[in-house]
Amino acid sequence: MSRSKALQSYILIRLLLAPLMLWTITTLVFLLLRATPGDPIDAILGPKASDEFKEQMREQLGLGDPLWLQYVNYMGRLLSFDLGTSITSRGQQVWEIIGDFFPATVELAVVSMAIALIVGIGVGMMSASRPNTVWDAGGRLFGILTYSIPMFWFGTIVQLVFAVQLRWFPLGTRYPTEVPVPKTITGLYTIDSLLTGQFDQFFAALHHLALPCLTLGILISGIFERIVRVNLKQTLQADYVEAARARGIPEGRILVTHALKNAMIPVITVMGLTLAALLGGAILTEVTFSWPGLANRLYEAISLRDYPTVQGIVVFFAAIVVLASILIDILNAYIDPRIRY
Repeated sequence: MSRSKALQSYILIRLLLAPLMLWTITTLVFLLLRATPGDPIDAILGPKASDEFKEQMREQLGLGDPLWLQYVNYMGRLLSFDLGTSITSRGQQVWEIIGDFFPATVELAVVSMAIALIVGIGVGMMSASRPNTVWDAGGRLFGILTYSIPMFWFGTIVQLVFAVQLRWFPLGTRYPTEVPVPKTITGLYTIDSLLTGQFDQFFAALHHLALPCLTLGILISGIFERIVRVNLKQTLQADYVEAARARGIPEGRILVTHALKNAMIPVITVMGLTLAALLGGAILTEVTFSWPGLANRLYEAISLRDYPTVQGIVVFFAAIVVLASILIDILNAYIDPRIRY
């Protein structure tokens, strides 16, 4: 079988398995939510509501049906791409919740990923190009610390220092409350402000993005630093690199043009999966910084036992991760001719 046909067969199998993976995740979430202690009716009405009214509400929302019937009804709606209706947001559709909150998560994830790549690749290159020096030791220490520091602790310290004490950055909001938000085109405040030519709005949105994105980006950068440093060190010892040095090519050009390109192949895989994970729920970051994104909304829905909202958001996030993993495999196959399926 030729390489192209093998790749096509692999992609087809992955696409056929994707619904199975989504069904498994959906079923697990459905069962786990109902196995956890707590009643969504108590979360909605409070403890002082009468038992009769609670039972009436439970029947109205379909929570009084047998578990198997609830599951069948939910899967039937899911097959028609109906994620259901929130039971704590006054009947708001889950798709509407995703549309309202997901752009904030996208903005946070994309900017954080850009910072992580710039810092991680830069530190990794510096460390790999100067082996057995203080720069190399510093790069290793940077990778270990950023990979191991808890997000909630680091985020809290950063907020206390730079937002509360120094007052350099705002807290708990995506945009200044006293200023009208940019005209909605994509839902991303930075993009929408640029598209409408409102540069003051762009810098205001960027100012609010800075602290959570810098915090998350620096912590994630340790992953890329470790990968780049290890792979770049191995690549710099390859025969073709030695041949390039023998031809008198400058070391900087060898590093960027010859070695870094091959060392970036595993970075692409990690980058795609990391971005999918960020889009799929940077819950700790959003909760720590009170960022009004979809992951924060998921956390609130879990706290309130809002079954339809939790199930719908998790399915949406799972679909993103599954699609991203397939796209990464395809991209890797075209970038690296050594890969066989």
